[in-house]
Amino acid sequence: IMRTYKRKTNKGNIPKSIIEFACKEVILEGKSVRSSAAKYKISFKTLHRYVNKLKAAGKDVSQISNIQFTHVGYGKNHQIFHNTEEIALVEYIKRIADIYYGITPKEVRKLAYQFAMKNGTKVRVSWNENKMAGEDWFRNFFKRNNSLPIRFKATSLSRAMSFNKHNVNLFFTNLKTICNCLKVKPSNIWNMDEIGISTVHTPDRVIARREMKQLGKIISFETETLVTMAVAVSAIGNMIPPFFIFPRAHYKDHFIQEGPLGSAGDVNPLGWMEEEHFIKYCQHFVRHVRPSKEKPVLLLLDNHESHLSIEALDYLKENGITVLSFPYHCSHKLQPLDRSVYEPLKNHINTACDNWLVSNPGKSLSIYHISEIIKTALPLATTSINIQAGFRVSGISPLNENIF
Repeated sequence: IMRTYKRKTNKGNIPKSIIEFACKEVILEGKSVRSSAAKYKISFKTLHRYVNKLKAAGKDVSQISNIQFTHVGYGKNHQIFHNTEEIALVEYIKRIADIYYGITPKEVRKLAYQFAMKNGTKVRVSWNENKMAGEDWFRNFFKRNNSLPIRFKATSLSRAMSFNKHNVNLFFTNLKTICNCLKVKPSNIWNMDEIGISTVHTPDRVIARREMKQLGKIISFETETLVTMAVAVSAIGNMIPPFFIFPRAHYKDHFIQEGPLGSAGDVNPLGWMEEEHFIKYCQHFVRHVRPSKEKPVLLLLDNHESHLSIEALDYLKENGITVLSFPYHCSHKLQPLDRSVYEPLKNHINTACDNWLVSNPGKSLSIYHISEIIKTALPLATTSINIQAGFRVSGISPLNENIF
């Protein structure tokens, strides 16, 4: 496919000033279209068309001498966004690149589609089908904005794809800058992450005498299904109610009826968090934390594409929330939830599942019981001591840039 067209002839390349002069000569001086076309070496049909345009634009002959054409010749490829819109899109991309340490071409194409939907811009059919801009649009867009921090090849990510000194220093530099600029207190530093909860758990180990050969514990015989739970904790050890995403097509209130007080939820056929669910989570977060521009909050996230959306960026900015992500493949060391909460949480979930199956003989653990299990297990893992330990060993609060 030809990506960059090169002209082979000068056909239709007559300067705008010559066409305007020839048209006004025909209208104002009464010369014939054919003679003026021959004099200026313009196609007869082309000049005839522009003469009719000029006549239609002027109410009387006296106005025609002042009218100018905005464009002549062959039209250029249609640009989806106006120049001002494209400048705004570039600013969104730069903001996201700063938060997530660069941005891929596919992510740019998704953002372009979201930006078009936000502004009511008319797009091609393929954009609506794929929920992203086309590759040709991206190539032309990048030619016009080739200074954007866009990652093209996996090989260029060798530095960003591992836990190393460069990435750690970059994260702590950004963290320090934000904390100093916004004067954020530990109570307003939050870490949010998602964890998958399965309906088939790992039972606790059983201790018995060696001569007892057949030992085992009951597990659910239902097919394994995943429910995603989003958890947010602060540097002083606080936590807001969890947010669940169930693998269903329609959400029902009874999904979280037995869950922790204040919980919220949504549905996705696969039980994963995507852009539209992250928006709802942000609204859930704002309801409980109550941030504002006068009381700014720093929200630490992992580097996942579900957190990339223009709607989410706008909503977070309006509510005084600054987002900072962990570098790629660094969350196991830098994320407080990974450091001190998730391991005990998994153990408490397994124990709670064991107890539930014992208390409900003959029944199978399903996704509708997950919120009940979490109500038991989550408070045991998210103690203030555990949460604060996670922020401390990751060097986030108190700030310790040399912890690794």
